[in-house]
Amino acid sequence: MDMQNLVKMANRIGDFFGAWPDRDQAREEIAGHLRRFWDPRMRVEIIDYVESEGGAGLQDIVIEAVKALERPGAPA
Repeated sequence: MDMQNLVKMANRIGDFFGAWPDRDQAREEIAGHLRRFWDPRMRVEIIDYVESEGGAGLQDIVIEAVKALERPGAPA
């Protein structure tokens, strides 16, 4: 999938939950949304992007949420 599209979608999720007064809860909700609603391939792409490119263009809270994600298919 196009990375700029993933960045845009992730930031829209960040816009919604980032407005919450509790930053920790907002970060958990963003990560939870990505787990529940994004295809595993999309999660792998955004995780790789944050790890390799530092998440350029992503909101700070989204980067934090992505770093909290487990890589799909990774052993528990």
